[in-house]
Amino acid sequence: MSAMAKKAKNFKKSKSGVYLSLGTTAFGALSVVKQAKTARQENDTLRLIDAAVSAAAIVTGMAILYRELKRLGDDDVLLG
Repeated sequence: MSAMAKKAKNFKKSKSGVYLSLGTTAFGALSVVKQAKTARQENDTLRLIDAAVSAAAIVTGMAILYRELKRLGDDDVLLG
């Protein structure tokens, strides 16, 4: 494994990396909300289902990232 790949892997497991992933995931949620609104306006059931599945994936991803923060022992007030 190269030094760059090792640094990237360690960053993903750091608090900073997890916070970055949380922010990226939350930003992706905005796109899903927009997709759902458009699908409702156009009565596009297939796109609405796609938005619902994407939303479920985002919720699951956020839960996994939250668990990772707790595992890292984050003392952040927001995590309790």
